[in-house]
Amino acid sequence: MAKPNKKGPVRTVDIFCASCKQKLFKYRKGGKGSLVKCFKERISQDFTAEQTSCPSCGSVFARDSLVRGAPALKIIGGKVTFK
Repeated sequence: MAKPNKKGPVRTVDIFCASCKQKLFKYRKGGKGSLVKCFKERISQDFTAEQTSCPSCGSVFARDSLVRGAPALKIIGGKVTFK
């Protein structure tokens, strides 16, 4: 399987915790679908201490995994929003 493009898309989105609205990431997202996974190499700014839980409320919003051979965060449905 092919790895995701390193340069990736130019459009960035802000990812927020759904429960407390804390800003979690600034992410280079491709496409216009829902947010299912975040490739770690596409995260441009990280506002969390631990990448899988919210620093404000402590809720777990993602799991570490490998997608197409690249490290990624699989987002748990309904735990994050993005703009």
